[in-house]
Amino acid sequence: MPTTFTTPGLREALTRIIQRLEACSDELNLLDARLGDGDLGVTMLRGAHALAAELPSLPEDIGMALLKCAGAFTRISGSTYGTLLATGLMSAAKATKGRTQVPFIEISSLMGGALQAMSKRSGAQLGEKTVLDAIEAARVATEGLDDPSTLVAAAERAIGQCLGQFRNQPARQGRARIFLEKSVGIDDPGMVAFQRMVEGLK
Repeated sequence: MPTTFTTPGLREALTRIIQRLEACSDELNLLDARLGDGDLGVTMLRGAHALAAELPSLPEDIGMALLKCAGAFTRISGSTYGTLLATGLMSAAKATKGRTQVPFIEISSLMGGALQAMSKRSGAQLGEKTVLDAIEAARVATEGLDDPSTLVAAAERAIGQCLGQFRNQPARQGRARIFLEKSVGIDDPGMVAFQRMVEGLK
């Protein structure tokens, strides 16, 4: 089992994520329609297709490869969620620039850096029922892990628990906060989208 993350590994991971996003696009649209514009699935699908176009030309430098992925999302998406994902990818790109191998044990800290960048860009904080809470749950759960299968399983389990924790709380960020009480009992679409991406890595 590999202990380091490389561009071929990134290419394989993104291929799986793209396939998962294609399969759940309608689900994300329906969930988003309950609290927002109903286009999250469309946004993620467009992002997935933009990423797919970049896969053959991703450089060996992990940081530069992640930067290309961020650029793909930025070009096709004017949505807040797409912008946040690109921001997180750019943070990871900065931290890994110049390297062709990144130990899996660093994934947790890379998520931490992405989380800080996304929070700064959006103004959102932990505890407001957003994708940031799901990323933080995954970060904590994967700290110190260097086996990719174990890492993915731990992240998936933690995100599921995070969804359960916040399900009956009101949303306090984004368009969903307009429907404060209506958001109680409904999963945050951004959290679910992140969960689906992690599921694609299995």
